[in-house]
This record gives sequence, structure tokens and C-alpha cells, in this order.
Amino acid sequence: MFESLGWLPTFPLLGFLTLFLSAGGLPKKLVAVIGAGSIGLAFCAAVLVSLPIINGDAQVIVHEVYTWMAVGSFDAAFGLYLDGLSVVMILVITGVGFLIHLYSTGFMIDDPSYSRFFAIMNLFVAAMLVLVLADNLLLLYLGWEGVGLCSYLLIGFWYREQKNSQAANKAFIITRIGDTAMLIGIILLFYQFDTLNIQQIQLQSQQLLQINGLPTTEIISLCCLLLFAGAAGKSAQVPLQSWLPDAMAGPTPVSALIH
Repeated sequence: MFESLGWLPTFPLLGFLTLFLSAGGLPKKLVAVIGAGSIGLAFCAAVLVSLPIINGDAQVIVHEVYTWMAVGSFDAAFGLYLDGLSVVMILVITGVGFLIHLYSTGFMIDDPSYSRFFAIMNLFVAAMLVLVLADNLLLLYLGWEGVGLCSYLLIGFWYREQKNSQAANKAFIITRIGDTAMLIGIILLFYQFDTLNIQQIQLQSQQLLQINGLPTTEIISLCCLLLFAGAAGKSAQVPLQSWLPDAMAGPTPVSALIH
């Protein structure tokens, strides 16, 4: 049942939708079961789907959920791609994420916004899974911005205190600088390669690098720098690092999940 890649982001997404639509009307025990349980199921699914790669029976696993958009010669699928690197990522995200959720069931028990906390945490994990499993840059950017949105909501979780709201705004604005650079890099990659599929870009880039055309190598270098700027902003690297200390304004489990 859990051997499809599609289950990985589905479980935390269903947890988010259930808690969000309940609008805080569920008992805290049930909220804890849904919030932590959805990530636990995602971890089980991650282990099962990773076994063929871990055992050496397959090098990659590809799952196309549906065609997201198709305009002329351009198409972008909601496609998931699992290889050795993303196996490590999904096991860390769901395994450590489950432990953080489990810890949070007790840590946040007295908070009046208990359900809202777990709803956002579930959405955070779903966005991270989409990010690391996406087979194209458009879907990757969707997960990337989902992570940014959840970081903003969780850092400012206790928004009634002005310093917490300011910390969330600071994180949002600074990371948007990096995200804008990343978006420009993605647009340039599409302009250069006429595709957003990550594997196709990797193959074409190897061919272009063998050509001694200076403009081509300059564009590739520029794209790499722009993508790196996005990563620098999200991971709080110099010069976009100043938002991270203020991120401690959120609940302690939030800091753990962000890290």
C-alpha cells in the first residue's frame, strides 16, 4: 500500500487539512494523534519506498502523479524522483520530524492554539518532502516556498507579542531576497535548456560544458550562483544569516524542525 512515492507528502498533507478544517474543534488527544501519527505514517512509507534503493534493486524510483500544466511545448508534471540522496533526505525529514512532533505533543499541551501548531507543522513536513522529491524545478520551487511560508507562520506562532511578529517578518523578508534570486536562476535555466526537468537539465548542462563557448559557461555559472543565493537565504548563510537568531522566538520544536 505504501510503496508509492505519492504517499510521502500525502500523509502530512492530510493531517494538515484535517486539523485546519476542524478549526481547533478537536480534542487535544486527537490532535496529537493526527499531528504526530501522520508523520509516523510518512516515515513508515519512506522506509518501505526506500528499500529497493537501499537493497540495490533499483537506482532511482520515478512516480508521476499527474501533469500539472501543459502550454504549447512546455509541460510540468507533479512528478516525484527518488535516488540515493533523496532517500537520506526523506528518512531524516520523516524520522526526525516524527520525533519532533512526538515531543511537541507534550511540550505544547497547555497552548490554546494546539491544533493550529500541529496543522502548520504537518504542512511544513509536507512542503519539505515535496522539495526533496520534486523531479522538476517548478515543483521544487513550490515546496521551497511552502517551507518559507511555514517558517514564517511558526516563527511568529505567538504573534500577539510584537517581538515575535517582527522576528517572523524579518525571516520572511530576508529569505525572500534569496528566493527571488533563485526564481531568476530557474527562469534563466528554462531559457537556456527549454525544460524545468532536473534530470534533463543535468544531461544538457554536461553537453554544454563541453562546448568552448564562453557565453554558455557564463550563463551556467550565473544560474548556479543565483540558485546558491536561494540556498544561502534559506539556510541562513552570510550575508543572509541575520534572521536565524530571531527565529528562536517561535516554540522550541519549531527551531528543531527548521534546523
